[in-house]
Amino acid sequence: MRFEKTGLENLTVELQRLDVTMNEHGLVREGQWDYDRVTFDRKFELKDGTFYLRIQGYVTEGEVDSNHAVIKLIDPLLGKHYYPHGVEYGEGEDFPKSLVSQCEKLLASIKTEVEKYAL
Repeated sequence: MRFEKTGLENLTVELQRLDVTMNEHGLVREGQWDYDRVTFDRKFELKDGTFYLRIQGYVTEGEVDSNHAVIKLIDPLLGKHYYPHGVEYGEGEDFPKSLVSQCEKLLASIKTEVEKYAL
């Protein structure tokens, strides 16, 4: 599921600021990066399954491994994990309404923080 028009898409932020803000909201980058892209995930374990809120971005300046990169965010995603295949984000997925609402509130809170540091 793609969250559109959250206000996060197209925001440009320094990676160090982004790391702090995402961690404060329970999203981790861990090894989810390469030189040109970053991915922040938050895991939700519910009785309906395991879900991931994913916020991604790509480098507009610098390199991720130097921690001195500028990241442009894209539309966040919500996906359901299927063992052993991975996470599916497709339109045919069924997401609990309470989870979608929780994610929307979380994204709004993240947007408020990230906008303070947007370039």
